[in-house]
Formats: sequence, structure tokens, C-alpha cells
Amino acid sequence: MEKKPALEASLVQEFVGNAHGDLDRVKELLAEVPALVNSAWDWGGGDWETGLGAAAHMGRRDIAVYLLEHGARLDLFAAAMLGHLDIVRATLETYPEALNGLGPHGIPLIAHAQAGGNEALQVYEYLNSLSSQETEART
Repeated sequence: MEKKPALEASLVQEFVGNAHGDLDRVKELLAEVPALVNSAWDWGGGDWETGLGAAAHMGRRDIAVYLLEHGARLDLFAAAMLGHLDIVRATLETYPEALNGLGPHGIPLIAHAQAGGNEALQVYEYLNSLSSQETEART
């Protein structure tokens, strides 16, 4: 496999930063450098974030879908924001501890579902029911 040069750090930071809310700029950057689609930026202390991760916690369905259509790797947090109950349920049935996993910036899974609004309401309700069950089990 051919070794490719690393992406320019400032370009990765710009891409991930813009994926929080600027679809037009994301499109421009991805057109210029398609490899950015799965790049990740470390905001410090191991707080890694991809463009998809940024779009997911901001509830930017438009950006998330665009990135997925261009090869971004779907993760649990984006699936929650997008309202993919089947994916979230299957993942948590297999790895129940993922319920308490944290996404970029330490944002919980349920907050990603909440950011998805009405289209992710079923996921939010499912995660909320699991959290309630977990709380009851501890008491």
C-alpha cells in the first residue's frame, strides 16, 4: 500500500471547525481535498473530532448526510442524531456500555439524539428509557 502524505493540520482543523455549521465551506474543502472526509482534529487532551462528529453534536443533519454520501464513516453518535434507531439499538444490545460513552467534547450519546430534533425523537426516547432503567438498577 502506497504511503500518502499527511494532510495539512490547518486544513483538517478548518474542515472540522466548519463541519459544525458551514455546509458550503465543507463542500468546498471536500471538493479540494476529498481525503478530509474522515480526517480528525485533536482539540486537546485527546478530544478527537471528525467532520461527521462535529455535525452530529450540532444537529446538522445536512452536513452529516453530505459527509456520509461522500464516504464518512458512520459512528454511533451520528446514527443517534440522524434518528437511526435500528443502528443505535443493535449497537447498544451488543455493547451496552456504549450508552455511557462520550463523543467529541465529552458530549453524551443522548445529547446527540436530542440535537437531532423530531427526526431523532425515537432514539432520544429509547436512550432515555435505558438511562432510567440503569438508574433504577443502581438504587
